[in-house]
Amino acid sequence: MSGRRPATVSARVSAAELADWRAKAAAAGVPLSALVREAMARTRTWTAPAAEVERERTKQVARIGNNLNQIARWVNTHKAAIEAVEVIVHLIAIERALRTLAPVESPDADAR
Repeated sequence: MSGRRPATVSARVSAAELADWRAKAAAAGVPLSALVREAMARTRTWTAPAAEVERERTKQVARIGNNLNQIARWVNTHKAAIEAVEVIVHLIAIERALRTLAPVESPDADAR
């Protein structure tokens, strides 16, 4: 970005934070405003599209987990039965589907 920047952004920070930011800018060899612009350009935010939808999804995944635990308990009790093998196959398929549905990932993983 080059050219005139007529808008100003202000933020309340402590004296220690300001000193730290200025030191970082000096170490990078850029003005403080450039450091802040670069940092903001690299920052990605994450917001749940609808908090209620996310809560409901979490509840549903927890219910599925409870059901899977009950099924796993049955399988461990009836290991010799041929049905247990079929159940295990289905459990593996469910586990794979759940992992694609809700991968474990930090919301700010790209911001690092």
